[in-house]
Amino acid sequence: MKKIIIVALSLLSFSSFAQDAVEKEFKPVEYPAGYSSKLNVVYTTAKDWEGKMDLYLPPNNGKATAVVINIHGGGWNHGEKESQTGFSTFFKAGFAVANIEYRLTGKATAPAAIEDTRCALIYLIKNAKELNIDVNKIVIMGGSAGGHLALMGGLLGNNHIFDTNCTGVENIKVAAIIDKYGITDVWDWAYGPNITSKSAVNWLGAKSKDEAFAKSVSPITYVDKNSPPTFIVHGDADPTVPYQESVALYKKLQDAGVISQFITVPGGLHGKFEKEKNSEINKAMMAFIMNLKNFKQ
Repeated sequence: MKKIIIVALSLLSFSSFAQDAVEKEFKPVEYPAGYSSKLNVVYTTAKDWEGKMDLYLPPNNGKATAVVINIHGGGWNHGEKESQTGFSTFFKAGFAVANIEYRLTGKATAPAAIEDTRCALIYLIKNAKELNIDVNKIVIMGGSAGGHLALMGGLLGNNHIFDTNCTGVENIKVAAIIDKYGITDVWDWAYGPNITSKSAVNWLGAKSKDEAFAKSVSPITYVDKNSPPTFIVHGDADPTVPYQESVALYKKLQDAGVISQFITVPGGLHGKFEKEKNSEINKAMMAFIMNLKNFKQ
């Protein structure tokens, strides 16, 4: 009987492993002829964890290229960089792409994911010459929790509060932030009057009741007149991240005189927009970027 139980358990374990393996299979990124890829490049380490990014680089024609840093979502508690494959809009424009991973809640709570995002940005600045990247044309982008991290990475600028793992670089800046239905006020998402989420409480960890700390990891805290140009998109029927958070962020950006654009998707859910709407958003996003001063030079 014991042997039968062991075999049964082994089969269950194998079945679970096989299922996980299937779930973790992702379609590889398709990039244009002439582009090259550098996968799982280690951009930082934290104890036994290695932060990795996938780089897709256009051919070197002697001129440094623009780059977009892409950050996946998942409530800071799940998701993989490999799930992100839709970069054709940027490839067509000749951009390099840096698709990053970061520490999830199960590995480390706030502000770890912000620290990793900043390290990825700093890594690209430090290695810009080798990678043929124009440091004046860095765009940082993400959706949901990735939108939050993109905002934090860009809005912090030369505020080094979360740069303890990656010191020694000044003049940290991005040319633009692309925020897709991101969390802008972590305290509001944890305890606010609209939509609340255990993901926010869990990510705050031991400081889940510390409002001051929650504000310190919230993008809306850092908006000022020197903030980078910011493009926002959010569905007004989002059941996951309150639409009102993007409304508040846009108002603060506008009040500060920051170049910004806000696209509301009527009836739009949490990133689940129709194909035609996504196409419209991508065109507007690239128009926003290419009309910025840094990209006209």
